[in-house]
Amino acid sequence: MPVFPLGAHVDADGARFAVASTSADAVEVCLIDGPDGDLSERRVSLTERTFGVWHGHLPGVTAGQRYGYRVHGPYRPWHGVRANPAKILVDPYARRITGRVTDLDAARGWVDDPMTGALSERDSLGHVPLSVVTGPDPRPAQPRPDVPWSETVITELHVKGFTAQHPEVPPHQRGTYLGLAHPAVLAHLTRIGVTAVELLPVNSIADEPPLLERGLANYWGYATLGFLAPHAGYASVPGAEVEEFAVMVAALHSAGIEVILDIVPNHTAEGGVGGTTLSYRGLDAPAYYSLGGNGHDADITGTGNTLDSGSPTVIRLVCDAMRHWVTAFGVDGFRIDLASVLGRPRSGTFDPHAPLLTAIAVDPVLSRTKLIAEPWDATGEGYRVGGFGVAWSEWNGRYRDAVRDFWRGHGGIGEVASRLTGSSDLYAGNGRRPWASINFVTAHDGFT
Repeated sequence: MPVFPLGAHVDADGARFAVASTSADAVEVCLIDGPDGDLSERRVSLTERTFGVWHGHLPGVTAGQRYGYRVHGPYRPWHGVRANPAKILVDPYARRITGRVTDLDAARGWVDDPMTGALSERDSLGHVPLSVVTGPDPRPAQPRPDVPWSETVITELHVKGFTAQHPEVPPHQRGTYLGLAHPAVLAHLTRIGVTAVELLPVNSIADEPPLLERGLANYWGYATLGFLAPHAGYASVPGAEVEEFAVMVAALHSAGIEVILDIVPNHTAEGGVGGTTLSYRGLDAPAYYSLGGNGHDADITGTGNTLDSGSPTVIRLVCDAMRHWVTAFGVDGFRIDLASVLGRPRSGTFDPHAPLLTAIAVDPVLSRTKLIAEPWDATGEGYRVGGFGVAWSEWNGRYRDAVRDFWRGHGGIGEVASRLTGSSDLYAGNGRRPWASINFVTAHDGFT
């Protein structure tokens, strides 16, 4: 039986499931049926274990089946290992995810204290998101526009916010993928000279624990739960996010506009050790997260956790996810949030040739897309404007600061001139061309 690809994949007889966990003693795939509030569950053990992957074939399973995983194994928070079979877990390779966290206590894997308290035996089913089996991946309807870097004009936008009040978009499509594909929206983007839209995160997101505690929701989307799944909240029809995302990309391409995704492969929505057990923490926390002393999460992202860019599990997940968006939907490029984290294995010092940055840059599919780094993280060590490899363009924070200072009456004209002419002092040293500088004055972060 084949091990790869990971995730759930249907065939003529059922579906094959495969999930990575090197720390688990046993893994069950759980098939969920019934309406919300009256869910039923059938558990099937995955008995095959190859290359650290638990896998098996379940006959009769079809697209649309909701599922999750339960992991049996050690619970030793002081070592960073937090297996808890009471928590049903989202598949990291799910291509569709449904539901949201409705009960924070049920989503947590601990009682009283995340390090010294007991393991929570409260079942999270019915209170957390679930994975959904999907059919074969779509395929791009047409070639990508392939706009040269030297002619690229990017606008950053939020799928929901951009059309939420657009008078020409039908009300039921406002704030959705189809809203962004509306002819009036395409005409506007074309009229102002945009050649690429850079979409704030459209991966499946979940509200982080601090927001859940306050009854708030994440709007920007920088809290990934599923790296391969389009966010369900941007579909005009519930459950149609995969199809509608494909329609949106095709419509933008038909107008000659490229699609660049802002992705967040530096942390997840689970928060720190006091957060939730929705997927990665319960499957194999040491394989996904960069851990500090005594089992605590290292935090160089400012979010409570940091994905370990030196872990083979993370490298495989990030590259597989990025490749999926290109091959299934025809996405043209990626802006990597806090990209310096990808160059800091185990949250150490920055290396532009670190394994994950290198894997992306040399991948035969990804290397033919536009790769944009946000060249910093939440620490001083991570500020690396001009420090990435030859395959990368970068958000040029020096350009932003110079232009702002000039308009405020501060700074010298020489600095502004250098930034306007391509910042060769930052990018020419390793052979990069002027378009390695993504010139901007402000973005979704405002004037921060």
